[in-house]
Amino acid sequence: MLKKVLVVGDIMLDTYYQGSVSRISPEAPVPVLKKEKEYSVLGGAANVARNMVAAGMDTTILGIVGLDEAGNRLKALLEKEHIDTSLLVETDQQTIEKTRFISADNFQQLLRCDIEDVTVLSEKIANGIIEKLKKTCDRFELVIISDYCKGVLTEYFTQKVIELANENNIRVLIDVKDKNYKKYKGAYLIKPNKKELKELTGHSVSTKEEVVDAALYLKKECSCQYILTTLGAEGMVLVGDDNVYNIAPAAKEVFDVTGAGDTTIAYLGAALLNGKSVIEAVRIANIAAGIQVSKKGTSAVYPWELEKQILHSRGTDDYKIINKSSIKNFRKNHMDEKIVFTNGCFDILHVGHVRYLQEAKNQGDILVVAINSDESIKRLKGEKRPINTERDRLEIIAALEFVDYVTIFSEDTPYELIKIIQPDVLAKGKDYKLEEVVGKDIVENRGGRVALIDFVDGKSTSTTIRKIEENAWMK
Repeated sequence: MLKKVLVVGDIMLDTYYQGSVSRISPEAPVPVLKKEKEYSVLGGAANVARNMVAAGMDTTILGIVGLDEAGNRLKALLEKEHIDTSLLVETDQQTIEKTRFISADNFQQLLRCDIEDVTVLSEKIANGIIEKLKKTCDRFELVIISDYCKGVLTEYFTQKVIELANENNIRVLIDVKDKNYKKYKGAYLIKPNKKELKELTGHSVSTKEEVVDAALYLKKECSCQYILTTLGAEGMVLVGDDNVYNIAPAAKEVFDVTGAGDTTIAYLGAALLNGKSVIEAVRIANIAAGIQVSKKGTSAVYPWELEKQILHSRGTDDYKIINKSSIKNFRKNHMDEKIVFTNGCFDILHVGHVRYLQEAKNQGDILVVAINSDESIKRLKGEKRPINTERDRLEIIAALEFVDYVTIFSEDTPYELIKIIQPDVLAKGKDYKLEEVVGKDIVENRGGRVALIDFVDGKSTSTTIRKIEENAWMK
């Protein structure tokens, strides 16, 4: 049964205008964006909820949305993500919308335009929400408060939510923004960044030691059990239980920090609900945040990405090997990426294979290599083959840096596998004619293409085996 989570806070709609920039406006020294794509995603507290759902939680959102077109789009996105909107409050104020103008070439943000009506939540409306929440509060196992200081989370309302949660023995995690620490009193865990910690306490936070001292002060003033301070490239510091934990940053490459805080608090909560200790949960949240900042724009992090990153950090390539159960969701998990698919026996790896696979990778974003099972190779090439077992071949192909995933198939052709994965590019060697390529119809029917790639002359597994046999005979 899914764990039930309540996310409370400032709900936003993040809209992206993406296009190309090739000239400067003659009207002013600003770039001209030729819009090619427009899309909207959940932002603010709604992005926290989206990440909770991605982590496998049964999630309800509590916040305010306007009776306007942006509000309609936001509600549609919440429903699409299977987020319970039964506690959503609709008012005549404008829905908060952040519109980012993005260069498609490098996802560089050129401008952000904010539409927001920061109307402070009245005590009358707050009391109405609390009365409604009292009737359903006991079904939740965790409350996450996502504060963006946009009017919903007044000190009065936030304290009422915390008090109600504590009365029902429900832990409250807060992603803070306000300078008023009294708003957050009684929470289980508070998560500020370095700047927010300084504003909340008035203390210097120039060194790790000063961060710890400020966090200890905040912990005492707010009567909470933990303070988790995020330090960007310096990692995180967790203070609590009379212990201090320094967590090194997980991200190796930072592409876009948008939504990193949302992902951190969401996966922290998900890990706690799955029985992890606080420090274990923080480490998991740290890895999730590292994945988030490597992505483009506001987005969710999924458990399969987390598992992949954890395995990768252990120095193994096993995360690249996909089994039948994960293949079913492969296309869904890589909706925004161009998938390249190729297949073969890859019995004895040689330079021809390596150059071929490198060129296949250049055709898209993700390269999936499907290899024939041992049984399949025996049917195709005789009882003496393969030379290397399927497990060995999987491991060897997975070790290649430019191969993203590898899987196995037992049929004579990978047609059924191609049907499931739905690649954008089908790569085969130029020894095939276009009409002979298995799966050509599947790929082309969805707008994809077949790429025929040159082989290296004189390099093949058969040639290698023949040379070995000749040398053995000569001896």
